[in-house]
Amino acid sequence: MAITSYLSQGPRVAIRHVRRQDYDELTALAQESAEMHSRWLGARESTVEAFEGYLKRFEQPTQEGFVICLRNTAAIVGGVNINNIVRGSLQSGTLGYTAYASTTGRGYMTEGLWLVIQHAFVELGLHRLEANIQPDNITSLNLVTRLGFQREGYSAAFQFINGEWRDHERWAITAEMADIAAQPTNQDQPR
Repeated sequence: MAITSYLSQGPRVAIRHVRRQDYDELTALAQESAEMHSRWLGARESTVEAFEGYLKRFEQPTQEGFVICLRNTAAIVGGVNINNIVRGSLQSGTLGYTAYASTTGRGYMTEGLWLVIQHAFVELGLHRLEANIQPDNITSLNLVTRLGFQREGYSAAFQFINGEWRDHERWAITAEMADIAAQPTNQDQPR
């Protein structure tokens, strides 16, 4: 097993940035989870080129990409993105996340997403994170509820998935709600 440098660790899982070497493992996980994901995410292209484009997003200051790994094996059990990061007076971002069929239902996403939330509020200096979730995605709604998110509203025809516009519920958490003091960073200045 290769030595892995994690950004943060919990009792069972740890987080790190997604990297090029993750392609094969993430592709296998996505393929085994295709049926589980299709309803919520739609079909995803799993070519090397598509993965390179995905990684390129994280070169921008408005995007962060993480994987959740088991501490004892470094195996990937989930993924989290912080998208649309806005600095200045907002200090916010939008979460996207995914679990995988072989490890779902074990609490890894709860622990891993909490590590990402802490990283976002403390290390990245964000103040607010939002999650947009389809109303019948009960598993995802239960996840954000466990983590202390509050429902803020409903967005009709919010995102185009599987050939149609899907409604989403809007959920959010702030550093205060999470009882995490956001640390000011040099990124606090408007861009």
